Amino acid sequence: MSADLQQRCDDAARLIEAADGLMITAGAGLGVDSGLPDFRGNTGFWRAYPALADARIAFEEIACPDAFVRTPTLAWGFYGHRLNLYRRTVPHRGFAILQAIGARLARGAFVFTSNVDGQFQRAGFDEAQICEVHGSIHHLQCLEGCDGLVTPADGFTPEVDEAACLLRSPLPRCPRCEALLRPNVLMFGDWGWLAPRTAAQRRRLESWLNDAGRVVVVEIGAGQHVPTVRWFSESLGEPLIRINPTEPDIPGRGVSLPTGGLAALEGIHQALSHRGFFDR
Repeated sequence: MSADLQQRCDDAARLIEAADGLMITAGAGLGVDSGLPDFRGNTGFWRAYPALADARIAFEEIACPDAFVRTPTLAWGFYGHRLNLYRRTVPHRGFAILQAIGARLARGAFVFTSNVDGQFQRAGFDEAQICEVHGSIHHLQCLEGCDGLVTPADGFTPEVDEAACLLRSPLPRCPRCEALLRPNVLMFGDWGWLAPRTAAQRRRLESWLNDAGRVVVVEIGAGQHVPTVRWFSESLGEPLIRINPTEPDIPGRGVSLPTGGLAALEGIHQALSHRGFFDR
C-alpha cells in the first residue's frame, strides 16, 4: 500500500473513532472481492453469461419483468444461476471488518445496499439492521402481484443449464393463484415490484439514524451508473469514507480511497488497530 493510501486510511480511522454509529452503504463493487461478477457494461455481463452474449441480450433486457413474460425459462435461467451463485458464495473478510468496527461503536452499524445478493446476511449481519433498497433475490413475489405476497425463496432450488442460461427444473408458481413467481427484486422498467419488505427495512433505518447521534458513512463499491447508493450516502450530510477504485471523488467532508473494497477495509482495520480502537 502506498504512503498516500496509508495516510488516507489513517484519516478514515480518525473519522470512525469520532463516530457513535457506522452507516455502511454498499454497491455491486463490494462483491467483486468475493468472486462475484461485475455487470458494469455489456462486456462484463456477457463474459459471465456467454449464452446471452450470443443472443445479444443486454443486462437491461433480461433484468426486467417483461423477460419473465416473454421467455420465463431464460429469465429464470439467469436469475436462477445468480441465486445459486449467491447461495454458495463466501463473503470476503471485509464484511467481518465492518462487523468488528460496528461492534465497537455505541450505536452499532446499519447497512444500506443496492445489492440483492444477501451477502450481508450470509456474513452474519443482523437482518433487522439491513436495508436492501432494490429488494432481495432470496425472496419471491407473484408476477401478477397477488395481494402483495412476498415469500422467502428457501424452498426453491433452481436447476440451470448454465451453458444455455435456461431453467431446467419446473418454473416456480404462486401458491395462491398459480401464476409465475419472480424474484422480489427491483428490475429495469419494473412497475410491478412489491416493496413492502423494503419499506419496512427503510423505516427501521430511519429510526436508527434518528437515534444514532454522530454517524460516519463507509461506502464501498457504489458507482454512478445506478447512483442510488451514492445519492443516499451524500444525502446524510455526515462524514463520508468513499471506497471506489474508479469513481472515488466526494463532494464534501470525508476521505476518498481509490482502491478496491477489501484492500481499503484491511487498510482501515490496520490503522484502527494501530490506534488501539479494537482494544477499548
